[in-house]
Amino acid sequence: MNFNTDHSKTSDQRPATAGGSDRRDKLKHIEPNLKILDAILKPLRPLLLGLWLGAAIFFGAAVAPNLFGVLRAANLANANELAGTIVTRLLAIINRGGFEIGLFLLITAYFVSKHEGRLVRFAEMISLAILAIMTGVSHWLISARMLAIRASLSAPIDQIAGNDPRRIEFDSLHRYSTAVMGVAVVAGLIAFLIMAGVRRESEPLATGG
Repeated sequence: MNFNTDHSKTSDQRPATAGGSDRRDKLKHIEPNLKILDAILKPLRPLLLGLWLGAAIFFGAAVAPNLFGVLRAANLANANELAGTIVTRLLAIINRGGFEIGLFLLITAYFVSKHEGRLVRFAEMISLAILAIMTGVSHWLISARMLAIRASLSAPIDQIAGNDPRRIEFDSLHRYSTAVMGVAVVAGLIAFLIMAGVRRESEPLATGG
């Protein structure tokens, strides 16, 4: 009786041991692929974010103000309308790019942030989430409403009276758009600095290993 009981316990333990070895074998096969993915994503993530930050800052600091200045200097009756149309199209590219890059970085953070501290990882995720939210709000809410107001006007925005409710709303939305883009850029800079700092710290460890 005792022999049968011991034999049954041993037979029950074999599947569990075999299952554990199978899982270890699978992890051994997956681990090289994860290392390759990590090696690709670590330089790619800050590169994408840096490109977007450069485009957004250059757009806000150089393209938009100079475009308005040149067209206004030409004494065109609808200078603001023309400049606004061009800026809106360029801003749409910036906003969509920021939203898509923000989502991509949020998703891929799971694969490259496993060895970061909780506080650092939390700060990076929050910054990227703010970037994606702000650019999404700017594109699908603020800019969309500004386009709808323009479409409802019977004349260019320059010729609408300053006390007109639609002109007042349009000007307010323009200020909101500038503020939202500023928040997105600050959040992107914070995330970029975190990525750059983590990458700089991990490189000596990888070299030493």
